[in-house]
Amino acid sequence: MSGEVLVLDDELNIRRILTAMLEAEKYVVHAVATITEAKEKLKSGKIQAVLSDLRLTREDGLQLLKWVRDEQLSVPVIILTAHGTIDSAVDAMKQGAFDYLSKPFDRGELISVIKKAVLSYKFQSEEIKNWRAAGSDVPMIGESPKMLKLYSILDKVAVSDSTVLILGESGTGKELIAAALHERSRRRQGPFIKISCAAIPATLMESELFGHERGAFTGAISSKPGRFELADGGTLFLDEIGEMSVEMQVKLLRVLQEKRFERVGGLRTLTVDVRLITATNKDLEKEVREERFRSDLFYRLNVVPLSLPPLRDRPDDIPRLAAFFLMKIGDRMGKTSLTMQPETLELLIQYPWPGNIRQLENVIERVIVLSEGGSITPEQLPEEILEFEELRFSERQIIAGGSLKDIVKDVTRRIEKKAIEEALVETQNNVTEAARKLNISRKGLQLKMKELGLR
Repeated sequence: MSGEVLVLDDELNIRRILTAMLEAEKYVVHAVATITEAKEKLKSGKIQAVLSDLRLTREDGLQLLKWVRDEQLSVPVIILTAHGTIDSAVDAMKQGAFDYLSKPFDRGELISVIKKAVLSYKFQSEEIKNWRAAGSDVPMIGESPKMLKLYSILDKVAVSDSTVLILGESGTGKELIAAALHERSRRRQGPFIKISCAAIPATLMESELFGHERGAFTGAISSKPGRFELADGGTLFLDEIGEMSVEMQVKLLRVLQEKRFERVGGLRTLTVDVRLITATNKDLEKEVREERFRSDLFYRLNVVPLSLPPLRDRPDDIPRLAAFFLMKIGDRMGKTSLTMQPETLELLIQYPWPGNIRQLENVIERVIVLSEGGSITPEQLPEEILEFEELRFSERQIIAGGSLKDIVKDVTRRIEKKAIEEALVETQNNVTEAARKLNISRKGLQLKMKELGLR
């Protein structure tokens, strides 16, 4: 995990060695010789960790530490010195140092401390506090190249009335992007109406979109405006558009082409001024090829496509997302003093998050509910995250030259155990049904359960 690190040391060779070490780990390094230079670099707001020598030629590294504290900067400072004593270590930590290392330093330990410091910075970033103070619900968080490109396109598109198609896996924040488009448009004073096409039965979709007149069908005891009418002068967001029936797609296409419609059971033609934004987690081009989605409607919707990257493709954003959810949910539950250990954050970063941001939020809520205060440790994370890390550890053992036979045996055992446990849960502990589901004999399953210690 990369970041920008400031190195303060008055010895040129030390600066060169530290720079080479950190750059080999993909960090951007700013190496300086004086506290004045260090302060100027810190004022840029880009530095995420500081590695400072304690004793400089005419200065003291603790002076920089005190300045960082006085300026209320959230950047962690690590003290590095050849004059390592218990007293100086205690003094540095008391004054707010993130950690303390002695020369000659161990490369692995140094990189580990820097990594934890950068994680801590991203978790406690000032922008998180600003979002909290502003009362933002779920801000757009992300600094990856894909997210920055998305923001650039979003700013250009928001001011227009062009139809936008938001593409992305479930849980990536498509509704958030739709809301941002509305809030940055000239229609922001108008309504923002949203509807999930997957949540409305096909028989009711026409009425939901276009409204109905009294008596139009059984149960229509009064007239009702549809979502298009309600969104007049604003934005209509159709989520999960890929779930819309082909019959309904024809009717939606007509409205987009003619800019007018009638309520179900009505004769009067209505005209509204609506900007349409749609979203889907499906591959609509594939749906078109397989004739489940109309090509003419697809081209109408695909004027400006915006693709949201999955969370696994933007791991650097996870510390900030985790911090935001910890604050947001902690406020709601009255647990505002919780923190998260760097080791816990590292596990969150390594996990692939098949459920994306929504899954991350749910995990954070779970650990808050079960937490009794203090700092969230790795052991408090859900089993699937810990098991994933165990598998990664086994992979690292293979790379490190461990016994392939023993590692494969261990990994296979874990996979078998998890598969059997899930089958038993799904079949309510019916061994016969579980065996059928796993495609093995009942006797074979019983023997395997005994071998794995399962009851």
